[in-house]
Amino acid sequence: MTTTSAPTRAHAAVPASAGISAVLLSVLGLLSAIAPFATDLYLPAFPRMAQDFGTGATAVQLTLTAFLVGVTVGQLVFGPISDRFGRRPPLIAGSVLMVVAGVATVVAPSAGVLIAARLAQGLGGAAGMVIGRAVISDLATGRAAARAFSLMMIVGGVAPVVAPVAGGLLVDPIGWRGILAVVLALSVVMLIAVLVVVRETYPAERRLVHRAERAATGSPLRALRSRAFIGYTVTFTFAFGAMMAYISASPFVYQDMMGLGATGYGLAFGVNALGLVVVSGASARLAATRDVRGPLTVGIATLLASTLVLAALVGSGVGAGWLAIPLFVAVSSLGLVLGNATALALGAVPAAAGAASAVLGAAQFGLAALVSPLVSIGGGATAAPLALVMVACAVVAAATLAFTARRTR
Repeated sequence: MTTTSAPTRAHAAVPASAGISAVLLSVLGLLSAIAPFATDLYLPAFPRMAQDFGTGATAVQLTLTAFLVGVTVGQLVFGPISDRFGRRPPLIAGSVLMVVAGVATVVAPSAGVLIAARLAQGLGGAAGMVIGRAVISDLATGRAAARAFSLMMIVGGVAPVVAPVAGGLLVDPIGWRGILAVVLALSVVMLIAVLVVVRETYPAERRLVHRAERAATGSPLRALRSRAFIGYTVTFTFAFGAMMAYISASPFVYQDMMGLGATGYGLAFGVNALGLVVVSGASARLAATRDVRGPLTVGIATLLASTLVLAALVGSGVGAGWLAIPLFVAVSSLGLVLGNATALALGAVPAAAGAASAVLGAAQFGLAALVSPLVSIGGGATAAPLALVMVACAVVAAATLAFTARRTR
C-alpha cells in the first residue's frame, strides 16, 4: 500500500501545467548524446595522438577509459545531489565542468594531462545524462515518460553512428586537437541550452515532501529496494549489455569475418542503427495508446529469439553474412526495450528519481565495461563469444522481466 501511494502523492505536487516540450526534449536528447560524441568522435585520431605525444597506444586508450570512469562515477555523484538540491544547480555545475575540462583537453601538453582532463570531462558530462533522465521522471510518468525516453533513444542511436564517421572525416583537416575542440563546442552549446531552456523541475516543496517520505522509511535509499525498480533496472542493464557486446564486436564480425571494408562496415553499422531509430520512434507512438509493458515484453522476446538464432547460426558454421540478419533484428528490438524499461524503473521510485537514475546509469556503463572485452576473446576468427554474451544478456533480461511482471502485477 505504501509503495503505490507514494508516487501518487509525489506527482500530485507537480504543477498541472508541467510537461515536456519539444524544445526541452531536444535539449535533454543533447545531454544524453554528449557522451557518445565525446567518446566516439576522436577514436579515428588515436594513432596520430600517440605519435604526437610520443607514447604508446595504451596511454591514448587510457584517455577513453578515464572518460568512461568519469561518466560512471559522475552519475553516482550528481544523481543523489540532484535529489537534495534540485536538478538545475548540479546540471549547470556539471555543464560548466565539462566546458572547463574541454578547454584542458584541447591544450593538453601531455598524455597525462589529457587523461586527467578527460576524467573531469566525463564527470561533467555525467550530470547531463543522469539529471536529464530525472527531469523526464519529474515531469511525466507511465506512457508519457516512456514516449519521452523512446524519443531520446533516437538521439542515442544516431550519435554513435555519426560520431566515428565525422571523426574520420575531420581528423585530417583539423587534427585531434580540432576534434576535441568540436567536443568543446558541443559542451558550450549544452551549457547555453541548459541555462536558457531547462528550468527547475524538482522544486523545494517537492523535495521536502519526498525527504519526509524517505525519513519515514528509515533510510534515504530504501526506495531503491523497490522490486519494480530493481527488476526493470536489471532488464534495462542486460539489454543494453547485449547492444554493447554487438558494438564492441561489430568491427571484427563485419570486417574480419564478412570481409567488408571500412565503408561497408559503416553502412552495415548505420543500417542497424537506423533499425534502432525506427523502432524507437514506433515505440514512442505506441506509448501514447498502450501500456508500455506490452511493447517492452515484445522487445525482450524478440531480443531473446534473435540472439538464439544468432547462436544457432554460429554453431552451424554457415557463412558469416547470414549473421547480419539476427544482429539487425536484435539491435532493432532494443528500440522497444531501453526507453520503456527506463520509464518503468524511474517511475517506480519518484521520491528518489535522481539516485535511481544514477544507479541505472552506473549499472549500464559498468556492465558495458565488463562485456566489451569478452566478445573479443576469439579475435576475428569466430563470432562464438559474441553470440554467447548476447544470449546470456538476453536470457537474464527476459528472466528478470518475467519475474518482475509476476511479482508486481
